[in-house]
Amino acid sequence: MTKKSKIATSESIHEISKDGAFVRQNNYFTTPFGDGKNELPVEANRYRLLWAPICPWAHRQVIAINLLGLENVISIGTANPVRTEKGWEFSLDEGGVDPVLGIRYLPEIYERTEPNYTGRATVPTVVDVKTGKVVNNDYFKLTNYWETAWVKFHKKDAPDLYPVELRKEIDKLNDVIFNDVNNGVYKAGFAQSQQEYEKAYDALFARLDALEQRLAKQRYLFGNYITDSDIRLYVTLVRFDIAYYLVFRTNRNRIIDFPNLWGYARDLYQTPGFGNTTDFTAIKRGYHLGNHAENPYQILAKGPDLTIWNKPHNRKNL
Repeated sequence: MTKKSKIATSESIHEISKDGAFVRQNNYFTTPFGDGKNELPVEANRYRLLWAPICPWAHRQVIAINLLGLENVISIGTANPVRTEKGWEFSLDEGGVDPVLGIRYLPEIYERTEPNYTGRATVPTVVDVKTGKVVNNDYFKLTNYWETAWVKFHKKDAPDLYPVELRKEIDKLNDVIFNDVNNGVYKAGFAQSQQEYEKAYDALFARLDALEQRLAKQRYLFGNYITDSDIRLYVTLVRFDIAYYLVFRTNRNRIIDFPNLWGYARDLYQTPGFGNTTDFTAIKRGYHLGNHAENPYQILAKGPDLTIWNKPHNRKNL
């Protein structure tokens, strides 16, 4: 990223209202995948998904890709979980650059794609390898594209994560989960006024209480099979106790204190596609050592005990 770049790297630049509320930026690259004239062509080995294991928005893409068997047709590039002042960095790769795209910092490819872009360079980012440019960073809809537009590349026994008959209900619940839970923890954590922090805090725990009751009599959010909504809720639950509870001051309860949500989270964690894509070390490093936390001595928390995630959940009985 050059010194003249307009691309932001911090939430505080664009995303705090006059009342001190965190207002997440809109997605910029939103062209959908499909067969239409103005859609991104669905082609194997054409796209690269850039993600960071700390990020819940990016993590849910990797979960969906694993569940659907798309990892053989969409390549994945992984950024360091601790975001730098220059943005997400591909320092984990040999030579400190992404081996396919040749970039060190994510904003480089945003600037190459759209020099006038002024927002943050975010993960997940989908890059067209043929053109070397960003084509989609719409974290809210990306899983739906993997589930529908990419169906011809799904593995033989892939689950139907977005069944037609439930899509309206799934979309409605996804909006609620996003506003109160997924983004709710950030609205609490990034708030710059007591009033806005408490508003987000109260909405978050009211929603968690409601979801706790919903999961009392059914294994997943829509019954006895996993849907897109479960992926979206899981990525926040799995980060809650290890990061949000402390760093974002969402400290009324831990997820482990909710019997149904805790059993549900463990159930998903023990399902292939979820636990094997969850990097607790990266999550801890990203939230505790990154710009989310005030940690001048860069001390990394030793706990928690992660073996509890493999304890029996008994959700199959539902």
